[in-house]
Amino acid sequence: MLKQVIFVIDPKFIYEGKLRSSIDEAISYIRENGYSASLFESPEKDLVFPDGTNLRESLVVTDDIAVTKKALDMGAYTVGMLHDGNKGATFEGTKYIFSDIGKVDIDSYVKVYQRYAGEPWEMMRTERLIIRETTVDDVDEFYEIYKDPEITRYLEGLFDDPADEKRYQKDYIEKVYGLMGFGVWTLVRRSDGRIIGRAGFSVRNGFDEVELGFIIGTEFQRQGYCLEACRAILEYGRKVLEFDKVQTLVKEGNTVSLHICEKLGFKRIEEVEVEENIYGDTYREGRQAGRASQTYGRYVRMLMTLGTVAN
Repeated sequence: MLKQVIFVIDPKFIYEGKLRSSIDEAISYIRENGYSASLFESPEKDLVFPDGTNLRESLVVTDDIAVTKKALDMGAYTVGMLHDGNKGATFEGTKYIFSDIGKVDIDSYVKVYQRYAGEPWEMMRTERLIIRETTVDDVDEFYEIYKDPEITRYLEGLFDDPADEKRYQKDYIEKVYGLMGFGVWTLVRRSDGRIIGRAGFSVRNGFDEVELGFIIGTEFQRQGYCLEACRAILEYGRKVLEFDKVQTLVKEGNTVSLHICEKLGFKRIEEVEVEENIYGDTYREGRQAGRASQTYGRYVRMLMTLGTVAN
């Protein structure tokens, strides 16, 4: 868990222009939000953090390319920082760069740290739910939800071997969350921390619009959780991700899901053939395996123009 942000700044820039005041303001802002923050000038030779510094609970923000390499070599979660004095600088090995430190909000510090540390992002909260990124540890709970035959009557199931599902989920976290900034998320009930289902956005080959999908465990159905989660997710798609339109694909005969989507504001567009079970029975680093032939299902394609999310 993030506890402190450490700014390591090149001495030749620290007193130029407004940089020092911008960093001081950033430090005050971080502290106001409950985290520790400090500044020290980058050393000419060895990088030594203050005694007691736990790098696994810290985010290092630096404008010094040499410090970036040293910090990364020490195992620190490191972010490059651009300003008027080092425009065009590259920070090899870092995953993130802050370009205007005065405009970085606390959520950005926390989420950058979480991505480095492998912690799931909390995307949003509703009255009864936490909607967060999925972890590999969630997979065991998913098998409990999916073991009810009614769940997989209209939805694709998990891999037969949980080890395959965990490999798939690990790749998904790295390649989908990390690159796209959205995906299918885990729904957690706030009252007791139980995982009740999954919902979120995905991209399907052959279609232009991003797709909303959802699944709620049988024992949690008919309690309004699905509508509550999907309304929040659609609003996030409109406000944060700036999606104009979202589609959903409901398997033919799934009248319950059709009704839910209509209540959300989706309109029926057409019926389409959709490829199913694209990875087959096993998962090996994204390669299809164990599938003799392509399989297709008949689905109702529904579309929503965001800005018209139904209450």
